[in-house]
Amino acid sequence: MTTQVFTASDGARLAYRDEGAGLPLLCLSGLTRTMADFDYLAPHLPPLRLIRMDYRGRGASQWTGADSYSVLREGQDALELLDHLGVAKAAVLGTSRGGLIAMWLGAVAKDRLLGVALNDIGPVIERGGLERIFDYLGRNPSAKSHAALAAALPGVMPGFANVPTSRWQEEAEKHYVTGPRGLQITYDPALRDAFIAAFKADLPDAWPLFDALAGLPLALIRGANSDLLSEATAAEMRRRRPDMIFADVPDRAHIPFLDEAESLSALRQWIETLK
Repeated sequence: MTTQVFTASDGARLAYRDEGAGLPLLCLSGLTRTMADFDYLAPHLPPLRLIRMDYRGRGASQWTGADSYSVLREGQDALELLDHLGVAKAAVLGTSRGGLIAMWLGAVAKDRLLGVALNDIGPVIERGGLERIFDYLGRNPSAKSHAALAAALPGVMPGFANVPTSRWQEEAEKHYVTGPRGLQITYDPALRDAFIAAFKADLPDAWPLFDALAGLPLALIRGANSDLLSEATAAEMRRRRPDMIFADVPDRAHIPFLDEAESLSALRQWIETLK
């Protein structure tokens, strides 16, 4: 699996992977995460072209400063990656932040989309979930090793149950690197500044973005214990889009790993609608 780099229109060098052939599926990760978010899902997908990227300031991509860490800029980067790869249209699977970007793309570049799948995100983001993110964003964990962090994760991840110990170890290794003083985050700490600025502002009405996906094949995966996507919001999304494929994943909060049986069933059904 080779990571490549392309240059965005503002000169930022952004990392991506492009594997397989067939239906293009662009996977967009969570706020602080990387393309590794989709490692659990990848082996279970039918044959297709899997495209992933690290947003600017995350993973192997260039750090470009807090002012550039926005849904709008990251959405533009996603379109520029598709242009770079010569992909006219792609299906988009967006986890959390990636789902917000997917909805934005539906509003500004719907002609580039084959369909959208949202992982534990919707037009209304619960304040309590945002506050939980605020608590850890931009900070290195106190754990000094991957093993220590893996042991601590079940206690600091409310809403998750029946998760194998091996999965917590994988999570620790994917999303933190070993530094001279212990474990370190895999993104620019300035992402916290961008988040704080958005956190202090009134959250915009995102229902028009969701409604802009009308006519596109749509799927929604929700962690049954999510504190970011409420049952009420998911219900309203389903009311507005009764054709939307939906999965409520038990023993998961924000975010499902995507290799749960319920997640895989929903995604496979959604991919079938794209053919």
